[in-house]
Amino acid sequence: MTEQEIVKGCLKKESRYQQLLVVRYSPMLLTVSRRYSPQNIDSEDVLQDAFIKIFEAIKQYDSKKGNLEVWMRKIVINTALKKLNKKCFTHEKSVDQFQDVQLEPIVYSHLEEEDVMALINTLPDGYRQVFNLNVIEAYSHKEIGKLLGIKESTSRSNLSKAKNILRMKLNNQEKQELWARIG
Repeated sequence: MTEQEIVKGCLKKESRYQQLLVVRYSPMLLTVSRRYSPQNIDSEDVLQDAFIKIFEAIKQYDSKKGNLEVWMRKIVINTALKKLNKKCFTHEKSVDQFQDVQLEPIVYSHLEEEDVMALINTLPDGYRQVFNLNVIEAYSHKEIGKLLGIKESTSRSNLSKAKNILRMKLNNQEKQELWARIG
């Protein structure tokens, strides 16, 4: 079944086509949701809320303006960000001490995708949001600022701090693995 046929069926609110849309795109969209909601329960809730929004807004989708997958990804991202913005980010800590951490290239050789995602999910919420939007979704700092209601400079600063935290954690992981091999 083609994407256009599925969209047409969803426009008619036919459950068979809605189910096809969910089955076809859930794995990819759940991965997107997990980037912004690291706890499985939260990411599944975000995905469910996003599908409700997708079905409500499907009439606004225009294949001439872009790809269905990209359109749905934006809905998932916006849904996740709205949910996260409802939470208070009181647990964020200053990371000024991480500014000059250098990453040793050896650490990359053994990382799997799940390891990288787990590491990214350890970032404080605000830093993780900016990191995911910029590095993974390729949003500009201007776009991130609008989405999150922050200044462009804050977006840049949060990305820099996120990268420094990740560098520090990767260096610590590399040192622990080195000591495990030696001892």
